Amino acid sequence: MDYEVTELSYYAQEIAKVARGLGLDFYPVHFEVCPAEAIYSFGAYGMPVRFTHWSFGKAFYRMKMQYDLNLTRIYELVINSNPSYAFLLEGNRLIQNKLVIGHVYAHVDFFKHNRYFRRTPQDMVLRMEAHARRMRDYELEHGRDKVEKTLDAVLAIQEHVDFRAHLGPQKSSAEDSNKKGGAQKKISVHLTEYADLWDRETDDEAEERLPEEDLLLYLMTHSSSLEDWQRDILSMIREESLYFYPQIETKIINEGWATFWHSRIMRELDLTDAEAVDFAVMHSQVVQPAKLQLNPYYLGVKIWDHLAEHYDWETLFEIREMENDISFVRNYLNQELVEELNLFNYRKVGAHWQVMDTAWEKVRDNLVKQLVHGGHPRILVMDGDYEGKGGLYLVHGHEGLDLDIVYLERTLQLLQTLWGKGVYLETVVDGKKILFECTSSGISRKSMAKVQDRQKEEQ
Repeated sequence: MDYEVTELSYYAQEIAKVARGLGLDFYPVHFEVCPAEAIYSFGAYGMPVRFTHWSFGKAFYRMKMQYDLNLTRIYELVINSNPSYAFLLEGNRLIQNKLVIGHVYAHVDFFKHNRYFRRTPQDMVLRMEAHARRMRDYELEHGRDKVEKTLDAVLAIQEHVDFRAHLGPQKSSAEDSNKKGGAQKKISVHLTEYADLWDRETDDEAEERLPEEDLLLYLMTHSSSLEDWQRDILSMIREESLYFYPQIETKIINEGWATFWHSRIMRELDLTDAEAVDFAVMHSQVVQPAKLQLNPYYLGVKIWDHLAEHYDWETLFEIREMENDISFVRNYLNQELVEELNLFNYRKVGAHWQVMDTAWEKVRDNLVKQLVHGGHPRILVMDGDYEGKGGLYLVHGHEGLDLDIVYLERTLQLLQTLWGKGVYLETVVDGKKILFECTSSGISRKSMAKVQDRQKEEQ
């Protein structure tokens, strides 16, 4: 085992030299070899250390079952931090680890230079460890059931943060630490890169500023029913969501970049004939098209390969720095690629799948549409005192896809526990505008036309 670690360390250094010689620039990377249980635990939790929740255990058992049945296999996990941490699957052959190490270096190069990661904290492993400790303290103080119920509600809406926050100017926590007062000052000590967002407006100014896209932040600053420790849980989940969001919106371009470079790095190594064959097999498995879903490795590397044929290296590095999945696909998935990859729009009609469109622009636009907001619905806070009764009025930015009604109603119930008063969501169902109302007495739905008629009568 010591010999394997020494050998792996040697090749990691050699591959790093090759990667840097090709132009990649990355943070130091610490590699660790882990058993499958550890790898899949990290994959389920998203980090080596994080607070506990039943949903993470559910994800672990699903991923581990797929591994045990040989349906999927995670060869590595890499953490966006400085230094970066990469975890290699125990039992990988040396040639597999060589490919994975090259893949990791390209990922870390992307993390370091892509503008969408500009604001992500580089010490997030330590921060999540601190979050886990605080969560355990709250469980001891307030009871595990109460903390878990709060987490259930917050995790149900964790994606609804301002995903543009990582692009704006950045302040240090110290700049704002003297501006806070009361309960908010007590909580602000836990916030770091995003502490400036606590310097909020008055209620009148907030109303003028609506709509608000950052639902978690709005609840933190305006809910009258939350206790200080619950606001702190919201702040922790929000910080973690802002950390993960850039990874969600750069999945295709990032995996494509890593795959593009690991193939070039491997060509520079002095491989034996057997290793060259093994590498070719592994690489083909990585970029194999999926039947009913998009393989981000496949689409991403095909676009990068096409770009490499038409642009110089400087341009490729500029694209790596400036684009996310939406702009990458919109700008560079052209007719030639759509036809080469045999992409088309399809949907299930009855019991069968049916091709709906093959026009390349419509195929590209449909894919871009699926990538907007990381594939999550856009929910806007429109009013924090609906009808003068303290209700929270939300609007779903409908983009042609209806919400899952069962999930919608359950989420509204959880959200209502955080807000403490009525929660209202305006959306579109089967082409008709509907208002869902969730209060302590239950959930109901009304036609927006009837709601508007009633409001006119009351005026």
